[in-house]
Amino acid sequence: MSTDFGATLRSVVERYADALIGLSHSIHAEPELAFREYRSVDKIVALLGAEGFEIERAVGGLDTAFTATYGSGELVVGLCAEYDALPEVGHACGHNVIAAAAAGAALGLRDLADRLGITVKLIGTPAEETGGGKILLLERGVFDDVALSMMVHPAPFESCASTSLAIVDFEVHYRGRAAHAAAAPQLGVNAADAITVAQVAIGLARQHLEPNQLVSGIVTRGGTASNIVPDHTTAVFDLRAADFDSLARLDKRIRNCFEAGALATGCTHEIVQLSPTYAELSPDSWLAAAYRRAVGEIGRSPISAEDELLLRIGSTDMGNVTRALPAIHPTLAIDCGDAVNHQTEFAAACASASADRAVLDGALAMALTTIAAASDAHQRSRLLSALAERSATSGGVA
Repeated sequence: MSTDFGATLRSVVERYADALIGLSHSIHAEPELAFREYRSVDKIVALLGAEGFEIERAVGGLDTAFTATYGSGELVVGLCAEYDALPEVGHACGHNVIAAAAAGAALGLRDLADRLGITVKLIGTPAEETGGGKILLLERGVFDDVALSMMVHPAPFESCASTSLAIVDFEVHYRGRAAHAAAAPQLGVNAADAITVAQVAIGLARQHLEPNQLVSGIVTRGGTASNIVPDHTTAVFDLRAADFDSLARLDKRIRNCFEAGALATGCTHEIVQLSPTYAELSPDSWLAAAYRRAVGEIGRSPISAEDELLLRIGSTDMGNVTRALPAIHPTLAIDCGDAVNHQTEFAAACASASADRAVLDGALAMALTTIAAASDAHQRSRLLSALAERSATSGGVA
């Protein structure tokens, strides 16, 4: 990599440090849920639009999706920004850091775009926690011209080739018949009992699940009063597995448990899938190695490639992106004590000095990785050839 490129990049990121950290803190202070991230989008777009990026809002038919593009090079780099939060605990997964780091990488690469022959495309991807924004954008062509993609994610540990679990989420509805719980219980068909039976069946099944198969769920509607036999109950469940095939087997098994609840109680039931199915991460090995070199230059110390294979970061719709095109989803360690993602303590850590450093380091690492890919003739050819093949297969125009 040209030392001149690196020096220019560092100078730009340093110049925008206050703006990027301010962006991270501002998004953190006003958390918004999936598909409703209007203020967060406005903040990111305002920064990049003022810096010469071409903004397109509501891409893919999603109100809170956008692209911010700069340059005209044939190698299009897709930097993914997430910005949705979690109910009640806010930015306990650090999406404010993700968004600000992506904006920083885009700004850092802007002044190098012509020399590198790249187009910088920041893709605002809503609804990662639930809703599968990236999957919808993939299906609707927003990634069609992207040759490589990346994002960074705050975590308790530092990794370069993160892996994850495939996931599908369901809402289960049971419907029975209401009755007075004391005067005429025999006339009731108890929808709460149906959920209880299903939960017991799932609990017993856990002993026999395959490695990396996980089931978690909550009851979201259990009845209206203790003296009324519940006639309508609902629950939401997440099913996770190592890959799509394992997830399909788990799906069948858990659906049988839901059906058991209905059969045992005389209720009817309906299963509604809430989000597109998230694939497991399949990081591009060359990009992951280039990113590892980049974070090393910055002074960060990721876990070894061998240890990475033993860790999974949960589930993410970025997995579908990595299966569609060369992409990576590294993690950046922040000082969070004993906390982990999705805890209130982790949310607090995502607005700390450590998280601020992760914003700037993440921006630098992604931009340095992009420079390495764009400057390596063999890798550039590989990425462009894969894009052309993908385009030809889909019938699209890259």
